[in-house]
Amino acid sequence: MIAASVFVIFPLCLAIAAFSDLFTMTIPNRASVILILAFFAIALFTGLPLAQLGSHLAGALAVFVVCFILFATNTMGGGDAKLLTAAALWFGLNPSLVEFLAYVGIMGGAATLVILIIRAQSDTILAIGLPVPHSILMAKKIPYGIAIAIGGFFAYPSSPLFLNALEGLK
Repeated sequence: MIAASVFVIFPLCLAIAAFSDLFTMTIPNRASVILILAFFAIALFTGLPLAQLGSHLAGALAVFVVCFILFATNTMGGGDAKLLTAAALWFGLNPSLVEFLAYVGIMGGAATLVILIIRAQSDTILAIGLPVPHSILMAKKIPYGIAIAIGGFFAYPSSPLFLNALEGLK
């Protein structure tokens, strides 16, 4: 049961956040809250050693500090900062966190380029009636929750929680 929650909760919360960001340009706080609460429940029920728990908290804190600075300088949205911090908690302070952040950066850059190209062609897209979300065409921001979700999907299989859950199934 616990192993199943490890495989479902993280990807589901990221998917909800990404779709919400795509269509409404907001990331619901409940996605970040569920990620945090679920992490601590899983850590409790699996008996995650205190040192590893500290590593996860340290990784999330490091990401939070950077996100807070980016939010304070109006470079990153609050929902993006909360989601990225909550997701980082699942990776801990180890190479999988670096992998996650690298994927997020790469996907964020790619998403930004695609969205800028779409926005440059917005008159044509509207004229021919392509079904592109209004938030993509008209908003001034980039829905970075999509990049966070895709980065999470790519990096999650190498995360400590995921690998421990796989071991538990054997």
